[in-house]
Amino acid sequence: MELFDPNNDFLSETTKIGTSTWTNNTNKLTTVFTSSTQAVFTSPTSSGAFFIDVHNDATTSSIQYSVAYGHKAGSGALAFNASAPSYSPTSVIYNQYRQLVHGDSTTNFTFNGYTPDDIYIININRSRYKHNLKPGTLNLTLASGSGVGKIHLTDDSITTTGSATITNAGRQFNIVSGSSGVRLGSTLTSNHPADSGSYGFFYPDSGFIILNPSALSFHLSGGIHEGANYSQSYGALTPQIDSNTANNNHVKFLESINSGSNFEIDSEEKVSAQYYFARIKNRAYNYTTNPTFRDSNGNLVYSDMENNPKVYITTVGLYDTSGNLLAVAKLSQPITKEFSKEALIRIKLDY
Repeated sequence: MELFDPNNDFLSETTKIGTSTWTNNTNKLTTVFTSSTQAVFTSPTSSGAFFIDVHNDATTSSIQYSVAYGHKAGSGALAFNASAPSYSPTSVIYNQYRQLVHGDSTTNFTFNGYTPDDIYIININRSRYKHNLKPGTLNLTLASGSGVGKIHLTDDSITTTGSATITNAGRQFNIVSGSSGVRLGSTLTSNHPADSGSYGFFYPDSGFIILNPSALSFHLSGGIHEGANYSQSYGALTPQIDSNTANNNHVKFLESINSGSNFEIDSEEKVSAQYYFARIKNRAYNYTTNPTFRDSNGNLVYSDMENNPKVYITTVGLYDTSGNLLAVAKLSQPITKEFSKEALIRIKLDY
């Protein structure tokens, strides 16, 4: 048994592995599937009043992501109590995500200087990604059902060379018009008036996206909303914000995702590896303890093993300082070992 030299025989490294987020390693989702039992909107306490789960097909129960709509004043949803219309599923959603991002229940979402009353949310199911979503892989197309408008959204992680704002929810990148992490144009508001704000934010470490309804509404319908002053002609993504009314704006948002027929995003996993270098000197491990090499009297069965031993290394065992076997490494093929040869075996442990 040989001891490893801590200065020369160890090496640690960490690599990042990217895979598709969706079930069965599907690269993109092109169709939206929902559950009729979950997407129920008749009661303010039903889960469908808060969010809609999206599945990968019509036959399995594998949830890919959820969509929601939040309004800081509780508009656009049935109130929990008609006498307090500001307390509703939309106010719960808005407060939940500002708590996640800002760590308080008073800070509003501001998109490049513009602060709307509401937000759209896409929350990737936690089981669908590893350590985090991978910046630079988001490609989301939103479209109106009538084909009036279409927009291709991504994060700006490549455009900004990976820099991000750090929040309570981890890294925050801007959602921009473009593809695969590269922004189209020179500003966040290149495709719509500055007073509607930017498109939104991407939080890869927490697995969700927050979008600005004002910016999306303008691009997809030509109508912009400011606070409670909405266009009388509702566009593809212009939310309705009636008090104590189930306007179901998250349904409208989901229809836009479905019409766009393109949602791509990868997940990322950090894999750590420990390398051990087992150095077999020329005078070591030249004999075998295999009992079949000796007869009943203890003599070598093969006489040439006495002066010219030759054995084959097939396995390396890793032990702790107390002699307990911790791991076993199998070689891809046996290595010949004799006095005239030395060997260097690299052992890799992934975790």
